[in-house]
Amino acid sequence: MKALILVGGFGTRLRPLTLSVPKPLVDFANKPMILHQIEALKDVGVTEVFLAINYQPEVMLNFLKDFEDKLGIKITCSQETEPLGTAGPLALARDNLVDGSGEPFFVLNSDVISEYPFSELIKFHKAHGGEATIMVNEPSKYGVVVMKEETGKVDRFVEKPKIFVGNKINAGIYLLNPSVMDRIELRPTSIEKEVFPRIAADEKLYAMVLPGFWMDIGQPRDYITGLRLYLDSLRKKSPYKLAVGPHIAGNVLVHESAVIGEGCLIGPDVAIGPGCVVESGVRLSRCTVMHGVRIKKHACISSSIIGWHSTVGRWSRVENMTILGEDVHVGDEVYSNGGVVLPHKEIKSSILKPEIVM
Repeated sequence: MKALILVGGFGTRLRPLTLSVPKPLVDFANKPMILHQIEALKDVGVTEVFLAINYQPEVMLNFLKDFEDKLGIKITCSQETEPLGTAGPLALARDNLVDGSGEPFFVLNSDVISEYPFSELIKFHKAHGGEATIMVNEPSKYGVVVMKEETGKVDRFVEKPKIFVGNKINAGIYLLNPSVMDRIELRPTSIEKEVFPRIAADEKLYAMVLPGFWMDIGQPRDYITGLRLYLDSLRKKSPYKLAVGPHIAGNVLVHESAVIGEGCLIGPDVAIGPGCVVESGVRLSRCTVMHGVRIKKHACISSSIIGWHSTVGRWSRVENMTILGEDVHVGDEVYSNGGVVLPHKEIKSSILKPEIVM
């Protein structure tokens, strides 16, 4: 089987992290976001993954070359010369995705984190005999799918409705038959607004309710929420991967190469990456600490993302969705209340209200 991951553009909502790497390579729970998806696809027999991308394809490919060999899966970029929306990239990759075998292929939004129940999706898709299956989830701020609960057949597809029409939202995970390609032209076009409504009108679109958690982690607040949901899921499925000890409170993921000092309190909902040094007396909660970070004595970090190779000084307090880009150095006894700090900066005075530090 094959898969197309919609990578898209600049990742502006996750700046300043995406000033250093393309968004799918930003670490989530100690590995690049996109790797969670590629590993799950490999587990159900996908042998080839295409990345629909219009920004820095060479950076992506160079990075993923290592994983191609480790996972034994072929990864190729399908580069857009102009943004093609969510359906245009399928037309661009048509020759790669449609090989005459008749096998359906996966399409994923690269921002989506979940338990990726792909084997259940394949079974459901083959059983209903329709043309396309979309995974759906409970509502929030996204497009709504109106479906027959008994069969999963989609009645209609409403993008971001103003009034209540149903309580299932599109989760950004699809399994499509090759015949769907005949409905897509090579131009900027939306799969949600133009393609799915037509398949639904022909009664060939089905929806499967996503078991487990789901989050679009393309912006900081949702990224932190997604980490909590991911660690909750890990607790149920692979609790041995989580840290234990008197200094751990709740679900915490610590890379084996990270060093943690005495008298710390870490958790809940924390990920500490490779090569990190957490000195004594540090307090961490609801945060991600990316690889190579040093957190000095008695610092306190909550609801924040600390980018690669940064340092947080002694007795500093970092909170309220502070995001430090790569190689940011926060001085001793500095307070950050929602500061968004671009890479390679030194912060010597407190950030008292949420602002961007250039």
